[in-house]
Amino acid sequence: MSIQSNFYQTRAAEERDKATGSTLDNVRDGHLRAAAAWDALAARSMKADRMRAEEERRKSEVRIAEAGGNEMLVQP
Repeated sequence: MSIQSNFYQTRAAEERDKATGSTLDNVRDGHLRAAAAWDALAARSMKADRMRAEEERRKSEVRIAEAGGNEMLVQP
């Protein structure tokens, strides 16, 4: 998980904590909406991280195949 994903998850947790401590319904709802938005950002960030890792793996496999399967010939 990336630093960015961790940041988003931390912010979502903070908003949920604020919602728990809120006595006014509209304030609590606002914090819960903010938490949902931070959760969505975290999910998008984690998805992007997975996609980047998969793309890097695919490119690595292509480089290995182009080198005739000899990993020693592949330069990063």
